[in-house]
Amino acid sequence: MAVWTLGLNHRTAPIDLRERFAFASDQMVNSLQALRRRFATHKEVAILSTCNRTEIYCAGEQVQWQDTLRWLADTANAQVDDLQSHVYTLEGDASARHAFRVASGLDSMVLGESQILGQFKDAVRLAADSGALGTTLNQLFQRSFAVAKEVRTSTDIGAHSISMAAASVRLASQIFESLKDTHVLFVGAGEMIELCVAHFAAKSPRSITIANRSAARADMLAQLNGGQSIPLADLPQRLSDFDVVVSCTASTLPLIGLGAVQRALRARKNRPMFMVDLAVPRDIEPEVKQLSGVFLYTIDDLTQVINSGQTHRQEAVAEAEVIIDQGVQKFMTWLETRSLVPMIQALNLQADAWRQAELNRARKLIEKGQSVDSVLESLSVGLMKKILNSPLRELNHPDAAQRAKAIEAVKHIYLNH
Repeated sequence: MAVWTLGLNHRTAPIDLRERFAFASDQMVNSLQALRRRFATHKEVAILSTCNRTEIYCAGEQVQWQDTLRWLADTANAQVDDLQSHVYTLEGDASARHAFRVASGLDSMVLGESQILGQFKDAVRLAADSGALGTTLNQLFQRSFAVAKEVRTSTDIGAHSISMAAASVRLASQIFESLKDTHVLFVGAGEMIELCVAHFAAKSPRSITIANRSAARADMLAQLNGGQSIPLADLPQRLSDFDVVVSCTASTLPLIGLGAVQRALRARKNRPMFMVDLAVPRDIEPEVKQLSGVFLYTIDDLTQVINSGQTHRQEAVAEAEVIIDQGVQKFMTWLETRSLVPMIQALNLQADAWRQAELNRARKLIEKGQSVDSVLESLSVGLMKKILNSPLRELNHPDAAQRAKAIEAVKHIYLNH
């Protein structure tokens, strides 16, 4: 059984390319089924799609890079040649090591962050629910989660982690003299926004407002943090009320356009606006970044702030890599053993056939009146001959090289006890 991974992430592709290949969660089941149909025979597949990466994990009898790449390109009406320079392809132990490193937070933009593990588990759950997983990928992912847990509990990989939320607060503090004087708007109400709200709320801004498609979700998050909620439809008219705007939704199209921001700036009499777009695809039109008085940051722009604390975690990374190496070795041993299952089954069937044949013969001898001792003797001799027939034949093979192999095999299997 072969295992392979094809993906693109924050290191290999810019955000404007990554957002084209982001998969919406409500369409993931259809995407998984479409991917399986692309192969001649249905393979095991899973898709991990986050702000920083889109990765396809597959398992099958043979690696099928080109089919996987063409399918990914087709999802965004892209040319394979244009996409190829931005993707990475891994197979076997390299694919397993990558999955373990991703789950452990070692391949994230924020080194050691824990959010990716939850996203990974969600992706696996969706693949399992849609029937796209099988024994091989399920083993790979469950072992990934176990390794991630060991890395998290046995090392300090996350001790000095700077999250996207913390980086956003740090940047906003450089724009405004005091965040206590700011009005903050959060667009969306998912896990990332929850983290951002918590970090900004700790700075006691003048007001916190949540805009989200689900009013119930927005109300709950606002109440927890002493804020208020507004309908998402009111966003263009209310944008000028806010000094800080942080957005992260699952929308496939921008929610905040260039025109809306221009009107907001005029209404604010050009007082600065700090905006953070943590969504992929982006929630804020990229042209907004060119406006005077707007400080717009995407997740890629936050890298420098985030990397400032990474030197403290290099020793923990080395410790984590040791744990990951051990996990990879165990998975590959399991995978290689899985390839022997048909042979083991055939060997068991052959041995059972011999047993049944000798047992039937013994019963007939007892029915004819032979003594139990003589029948048992005959049964044991018959089994011994059947077991030794093939090894003895190989030991007498006319080819010297074949005989040498047989001698070593017999010594190892039968005589090294």
